[in-house]
Amino acid sequence: MGQDFADRHVARWRDHWIDVPFDDAIETATVRLARIARHFRDSMQAAAAEVALQPFEYETLHQLMIRDTPGTASPRTLAEDLGVSPAGMTGRLDTLEKAGYVKRTPSPTDRRSVTIEATTAGVAVWRRAMMLRGRAEEELFGALSERELATLNRLLKKLTTVIEA
Repeated sequence: MGQDFADRHVARWRDHWIDVPFDDAIETATVRLARIARHFRDSMQAAAAEVALQPFEYETLHQLMIRDTPGTASPRTLAEDLGVSPAGMTGRLDTLEKAGYVKRTPSPTDRRSVTIEATTAGVAVWRRAMMLRGRAEEELFGALSERELATLNRLLKKLTTVIEA
């Protein structure tokens, strides 16, 4: 296997950090994980564009669909999950509602609030984008054997449990 971007990055920067500890293995892993994360972000954006969604529209539909109550949520919960302001969420929902991908209905438990529901069209466009994202993920992870993928998942879980602790 030849050199990749991370190998070249570490070789280029290694000698610049004389007064700061520089661990080649940690830097290489960090750079590779960042490149993989960027690949996933780029593939999500490409999938969204392919189905004529803006990334924020896809992200909002995605967050709406992956809930315990798929396709239904309050605007407040969606805003919290997406890390956007209530005003930002209102703008997102206005755009999605205008496109016919979501609808606002009065909350059955609190007449002062609304519930956001994905429409049939919203579910369909989200599923098409998910199919495209899935292909990109399968293509990337297809480079690994089943055993290598299991090992990778085990190692990544060790890292994510540190983050979540």
